[in-house]
Amino acid sequence: MLLDGLKLLASDDAADRVAYGRDLWPRHHLGVRSGRLPAGPAAIVWPRSTEEVAEVVAWARKRSVALVPFGAGSGVCAGVLPSSDAVVVDLKRMARWRRFDRGAPLLDVESGHMGLPLEERLNREGFTLGHFPSSILCSTVGGWVAARSAGQASGYYGKIEDMVVALECVTGRGDVVTLRQRATGPSLLPLVIGSEGTLGIITSVTLRLHPAPAARAFAAWSFDSTREGWQAMRALFQRGLRPAIARLYDPFDAMLAKQGSAKRRTHTGPHAPGAGSAVLRTMLRNPAALNALLATRSFTRAAGGAMLVVIFDGAGDDAEANAERARAIVEPMGARYEGEGPAQKWLAHRYSVSYRQAPAIAAGLFIDTMEVAAPWAKLGELYEGVLRAVGPHAFIMAHFSHAYPDGCCIYFSFAGSASPDGGPWDAACEQTYDQTWRRALDAVLAAGGTIAHHHGVGRSKAPRMDRELGSGGIAVARAVKRAFDPDGILNPGALLPPEEARP
Repeated sequence: MLLDGLKLLASDDAADRVAYGRDLWPRHHLGVRSGRLPAGPAAIVWPRSTEEVAEVVAWARKRSVALVPFGAGSGVCAGVLPSSDAVVVDLKRMARWRRFDRGAPLLDVESGHMGLPLEERLNREGFTLGHFPSSILCSTVGGWVAARSAGQASGYYGKIEDMVVALECVTGRGDVVTLRQRATGPSLLPLVIGSEGTLGIITSVTLRLHPAPAARAFAAWSFDSTREGWQAMRALFQRGLRPAIARLYDPFDAMLAKQGSAKRRTHTGPHAPGAGSAVLRTMLRNPAALNALLATRSFTRAAGGAMLVVIFDGAGDDAEANAERARAIVEPMGARYEGEGPAQKWLAHRYSVSYRQAPAIAAGLFIDTMEVAAPWAKLGELYEGVLRAVGPHAFIMAHFSHAYPDGCCIYFSFAGSASPDGGPWDAACEQTYDQTWRRALDAVLAAGGTIAHHHGVGRSKAPRMDRELGSGGIAVARAVKRAFDPDGILNPGALLPPEEARP
């Protein structure tokens, strides 16, 4: 038996193997829709301590068995796609608070702790981590660190790498190591943050905390164009303001945002795609015409233009003072003040995730997102380049969700279809999906952007990492991998392109 010799909770049950066979990469859904399931791992183990993780690694290294660390499975880039002979290491039984230092303030917490319960417990203690990814309901601390996550409030609190003071991990050698921020000399901590389980299995993280905000201020503005909106965002951050939330929506995305959150529907009996789905599928067979229509000035005016919402956190009157400073900066730039309502509405529905993807796929569509980033000077070229690259193949919209003094993240959403009328999901749709992604990533790289801002790389973006990092960068990354994991047993296939030349 594969698990002989391991004295901890484990399973090779068929149902468990299917459940742990993939993450939420939308490309997986296309295969499931056409009847193909991932091979799934050979087994799953649930360690309860760092010592048990080290035991698993030693066992796997001796037998040359691949290990795939697993948080909550909410990744969207195929960071989890174990081979049929691999073992998945689910860390959610490791969720203890090891040390809580109110004076620092710092928290050492095990990597399997789920996101929302962590923030809620911190709030009861008078603190916040300040990390609010949209996946906070279905993601773990270790997953945040492994994927170099960004929360919704990154403008003020930073990304996860700005919050990590130290971490403990088990390397592919089986060594338990603690890496810390260093004021001088080389630091290994940044190597493991964002390594997606390829260098070590993260077992605990020491996080920098903040006092829970005592006050919040809200504001929103509309703009005649998306470009004017991001110029206003740039001005805010380059003039020293740090809104916790700063989100700019292009006209179509703004129109959807004004309509509110995902709506809850109740029905009895089975539900199948109807005439509306067929109409949408037909429209998306010619996405270029739809994209061209939504790019017109008449549509922009009818939709109310682009919209920027901001929220300032503070200890007292400073939040309101910063909101007033923001008005003084952006309104002379052509912004139209929309009041506090849109930002308050956004906050009330910040975790209202849409579950329309599965019905859309059942109806013969594909839906996906891509988060990329660039310096401000290259942002326009990136935005327009991706629209041109994707527009002939899929409907596309965007919002700008993480801004910094030197650049910004663009979060693209796209949808398309290549299924014949009335027919099943077919290879043509998968081909269109793959072509859309290839052209989008190539457009990002041509514009001088980065292809991964906060979702990670996984296997979906790995084939293009050589173009972003260059041959020297890839060589360094592989050398680090050999140092941490000489036998290559940790999450093979993720993050880096395959050794052979990319087609």
